[in-house]
Amino acid sequence: MDPDPLVIRKGTAGDSAAIARIQAASPESAHWNPESYLGYDCLVAIAQSEVVAFLVSRELLPGEREILNLAVIPSYRRRGIASRLLKEELDRSSETWFLEVRESNLAALNLYKQMGFTPVGRREQYYQDPSDAAIVMRIVSCYRHDAQSAVGDRLPGE
Repeated sequence: MDPDPLVIRKGTAGDSAAIARIQAASPESAHWNPESYLGYDCLVAIAQSEVVAFLVSRELLPGEREILNLAVIPSYRRRGIASRLLKEELDRSSETWFLEVRESNLAALNLYKQMGFTPVGRREQYYQDPSDAAIVMRIVSCYRHDAQSAVGDRLPGE
C-alpha cells in the first residue's frame, strides 16, 4: 500500500490559504490572488491531509482552454504530482490547450514537453519579479500523449 496516497479534487474556498502558501513558496509560478482561482477550474492535490499542489485553468473559447497556473510546494516536488494534476486536467476534455511558462523555468518547460506541449510563441518581459520572457506552449488533444510515452516524442512539424 502507498504510504502517502495522493488525492486530487476540486479546489474550494477552504483551500485558499494553502494555495497562497504554495504560491508564495513558488516564485517561478504566476502570482494571482488565490481567492480569484476559485472563479476558474481549480484542482488541488492532497497528501497527508495537506494541500501540496494546485492547478488552475479556464476556457478561452469553445474548444480552447488555458492552464493559468500550476505549482507544487517545494518539499513535494519531483514526485510526479505536477504530472498527475496536469494529466487529470488534460483528460477532462478533448480540446486545444495553451499555457505560458517562464523561459527560465526549465523544470516546468521539460514537464510540459514530456506531456506533449510544444512551444508556439514567445512573449518578451511577460513576467515580473524577476523579469522574464514567457514561452507560449500548446497541445492539441488529438496529439496528446500520456506522460510516460511522450518523453522523446515529437509532434508533427517539430
